[in-house]
Amino acid sequence: MGVFTRITDIVQANVIAALDKAENPEKLVKLMIQEMEETLVEIRSTSAKFLAEKKELQRTQANYQQSAQYWQEKAELAVSKERDDLAKAALVEKHNATLQADALSDELGRIEHTLDKLTQDSQALQQKLTQAKAKQESYSQREQVLTSRLKVNSQLHSNKIADAMARFELIERKVDDIEAQVESYELTQAKTLQAQFSELESSDKIDEQLAKLKEKVAHKAAV
Repeated sequence: MGVFTRITDIVQANVIAALDKAENPEKLVKLMIQEMEETLVEIRSTSAKFLAEKKELQRTQANYQQSAQYWQEKAELAVSKERDDLAKAALVEKHNATLQADALSDELGRIEHTLDKLTQDSQALQQKLTQAKAKQESYSQREQVLTSRLKVNSQLHSNKIADAMARFELIERKVDDIEAQVESYELTQAKTLQAQFSELESSDKIDEQLAKLKEKVAHKAAV
């Protein structure tokens, strides 16, 4: 594919529409930018070649024009000396030089037209490249925003989990405290009940011992 055909294809392409319809617009925009930049490099190279050719033709044309002017002066000199034969020969050389100079004018005109077209195409292509890069920047910003949102949502999700775990642990501690209080109360109640029975048993023993002691004292008094 020639540079002019490629330029035409790119310039006529609707960059934004192509990107919007693409399944992978981020990848496509990178490829398009690469293609445009490579084409711009080729345009500059082609333009440089035409400019070099233009300068060379201009130098050659200037030489022919100088030659035509030289033979014009020689013809005038011959006429002044009444040498019509030399004047005619000089005019023939002038005519040939003029024809060569005029022929180069046509070639220079074609080169000028080509250079103008390359300049216009380069400007149009540069505009397309600017659009593509703007789209790429838009994708990059969207990616950064989405990445940031994902990170924030992930952090919020992690914080929610941490908060839930903290609340669960707090509830567990409260339940443990209540269970401990119940166990302590039940243990205290069990100890109190046991103590009461122990007191009853101890009281019966004391009463028994008191009765024996009274019986013993009464027996001594009777003796």
